[in-house]
Amino acid sequence: MTEECLCDRCTALCCRYFALGIDDPETPAEFDDVRWYLAHENVHVFIEDGDWFLAVQTRCQYLQDDNRCGIYEDRPKICREYSTDNCDYHTGAYEFEQYFSTPEQLEAYAQATLGKSYQAYAMRQRLKNVGMDSDHPDKPKGAQVMMSRARPHIRGHPSRHRPNGSRSVEARSGNSAASVPVSIGESNR
Repeated sequence: MTEECLCDRCTALCCRYFALGIDDPETPAEFDDVRWYLAHENVHVFIEDGDWFLAVQTRCQYLQDDNRCGIYEDRPKICREYSTDNCDYHTGAYEFEQYFSTPEQLEAYAQATLGKSYQAYAMRQRLKNVGMDSDHPDKPKGAQVMMSRARPHIRGHPSRHRPNGSRSVEARSGNSAASVPVSIGESNR
């Protein structure tokens, strides 16, 4: 009787992401850095046993259609040391302390953790981003800034818009840049 190998039933969960430990954010600026990570596709952040991790959901390029390793004989050390004792296939659902898949989720956590210091940081960043002094008469209110960060409205950069309904898109190659006018609302066909 042949013993069944776990790999025969494996869906290669461990080959579809990787997670790296990151420093625990303690300041508003450090939380803002983590918020930036989450602005990228297929990136999540989680807390497990008090430690923070950055998880990137991406398939290993050597994973074959049958969920086996295409370079098994030459696989990296981390793969060789991976054991079925802690295999994703049979460990069940993870119970994370916190799991963030969007910048807005982290934003809420940072506000709850840091309170008014995070709101003050967000206001300073908004003013820097728009080139406004803290005593400007049109300065937004703190609650407005926090609401817009919780529900961001994506819009083009103001300096890129042109009066005739077109905007400039920079194309970069090496150290040179060229501006190419593109009509807003024009679809690529």
